[in-house]
Amino acid sequence: MSKTVMETETGGKKYSFETGLLAQQANGSVMARLGDTMVLVTAVSAKEERAGADFVPLTVDYQEKMYASGRIPGGFFKREGKPRDSETLSARLIDRSIRPLIYKTWNFDTHIVATVVSADGLNDPHGISLTGASMAMMISDIPFQGPIAGLRIARVEGKFVIDPTPAEREKADIDLFVASSHEAIVMVEGGAKEATEAEIIDALLAAHEAAQPLLDIQDKMVAAVGKTKRPVPERATDEVLMATVEAAAKDIITKAYSIKTKLARYAAVDDGWKELMEKLTSAQPELAERKEEIHGMYEKLQAAHVRNMIVETGHRIDGRSTTEVRPISCEVGVLPRVHGSALFTRGETQALVTATLGTHLDEQKLEELCGEEYKRFILHYNFPPFSVGEAKPLRSPGRREIGHGALAERAILQMLPFAKDPAKQKDFPYTVRVVSDILGSNGSSSQATICGSSLALMDAGVPIGDAVAGIAMGLIKEGDKIVILTDILGDEDHLGDMDFKVAGTKKGVTAIQMDIKITGIDRTILERALSQARDGRLHILGIMNNCISAPRSEISPYAPRYITINVRPEKIKDVIGPGGKVIKDIVAKTGCSIEVQDSGAINIASTDTAKAELAVKIIKGLTAEVELGKYYIGKVTSIKDFGAFIEVLPGTDGLCHISELADYRVKDVHDELEEGQEVLVKVIGI
Repeated sequence: MSKTVMETETGGKKYSFETGLLAQQANGSVMARLGDTMVLVTAVSAKEERAGADFVPLTVDYQEKMYASGRIPGGFFKREGKPRDSETLSARLIDRSIRPLIYKTWNFDTHIVATVVSADGLNDPHGISLTGASMAMMISDIPFQGPIAGLRIARVEGKFVIDPTPAEREKADIDLFVASSHEAIVMVEGGAKEATEAEIIDALLAAHEAAQPLLDIQDKMVAAVGKTKRPVPERATDEVLMATVEAAAKDIITKAYSIKTKLARYAAVDDGWKELMEKLTSAQPELAERKEEIHGMYEKLQAAHVRNMIVETGHRIDGRSTTEVRPISCEVGVLPRVHGSALFTRGETQALVTATLGTHLDEQKLEELCGEEYKRFILHYNFPPFSVGEAKPLRSPGRREIGHGALAERAILQMLPFAKDPAKQKDFPYTVRVVSDILGSNGSSSQATICGSSLALMDAGVPIGDAVAGIAMGLIKEGDKIVILTDILGDEDHLGDMDFKVAGTKKGVTAIQMDIKITGIDRTILERALSQARDGRLHILGIMNNCISAPRSEISPYAPRYITINVRPEKIKDVIGPGGKVIKDIVAKTGCSIEVQDSGAINIASTDTAKAELAVKIIKGLTAEVELGKYYIGKVTSIKDFGAFIEVLPGTDGLCHISELADYRVKDVHDELEEGQEVLVKVIGI
């Protein structure tokens, strides 16, 4: 067994790639390393084609082994379970970058697995996972139109940092993950703190330049150990049949795509297919045996018709111009008992979004690779089958739903008070959960989620910095002709060359996501797309502003109210009690959520004001200190021959000597007091 190791540098950091020793039975395997973070990436492709597959059968898995950071998994089974959301999102980064570069006729099941086997907590494994996946494909016998490289770029104190540490990312105002080829950028995912479009482009191009050494080293590795590529299957088109189908389908397709509404258009396309086959088979009965082949031609003709219509006439399926946003309607407060709600409709895409305020007990605890984390803002995106008129059973969220939710969460998070300024956490101590249920979809449902989330949070009284809107941009490239589309439909996403989602405020960008189906896009296209996206975003923000222009001055009456009191830190033990007995008793009596901080601040949350005030009264009683000369209502706790012990404050007793019981001589304390009796006392000494 021999291994080949190559190293390179970019952004002031050293990257190492090794192959030949590990996972030798995979078609391609690479151990990628940055610092002490190491990822084993393998690529395997089946020997036989998947029968009838009309898509690239690629599966990408990303897994983080807890042993990589010297930890044992929690839970009963003590082993890694189903992928965490963070792992799913990482797998999507690799998949979205690799998939467009696999030949469309490659119908062999292909599986890429990235396994984090060592993590130092400083160096991000995601970039080297994608670069390692590309290298594994490049040196394998699997045909691949690479190489590509992935890295994270952040702007920290005005300077770009490649593959920043977690501490650097915390300070960053731009944080992007970028996949690049030699020629262009192929995938983008990330966020920013209201960065301008020009600043985003500068970051993207800096990342593309920094990726070049990671691409060059892949070329060198291929020259050293690359395998001979398997032949790419050819799908020869029967030109005679294609001409026959085109002649028969032209009017059918033109008529179907003149219908502006989605479901009616889809129905016309389906009816047109039946009409086409009847027309063809009545003239040539033998064509019935070539039904699947003809259906593929029918779909290609639809795509060509739509693309040519847009490029040549500038008009789209629903009649809009290339820069026009679909009709929008907004409504807030649509659900009476939730804390905040909004209904956002754009064309045939509709999102019902709710915001719920909780306490610190509602924070989401995450067991991540390098330790536990807590989330105070959670956004969930749901895409039920009825939203696209399908009859399917409900299932747990898929990769797409997790990805869309993460994108919307990133876009909105930048505007939350505790994200913009951690010092404001005391002013807004809530945990916030937003849920977007897509009720109808025809493109850009993730961006509708962003718009609806912003509205719902304002309706809930959450003091967000500014309204956030999102818009999805598309691209049609036919030869030298390039058309950028604003607010794309589902068909335009499917038939187009790019899906570029941009979210932000009127000031700047808070989140972006780009997927492309061509080999890459350059600065010119990026500038046009971002400029057009900004115009669309400002248009949407104007409509949203007419619905609700600022967060409500008060949170929902059904949301918990916070009361914060401060006690001396040394008194915290009196509130908690031995084993938490005292605080548990307070919670049981009042039903309040109580959070005690080391500083002495105590947060009391409840939807019932009276119960919250009761909790305050109890805690103040536990932490109050006796003052000399002050009168108290005390309770007699025990009687002795020399006097009585009286509880002045909870946990604080005083002795009333027999000589102080009356202004006359008392022979027996029992003549004046009995245990449990409440009496007025004055403190004459401490």
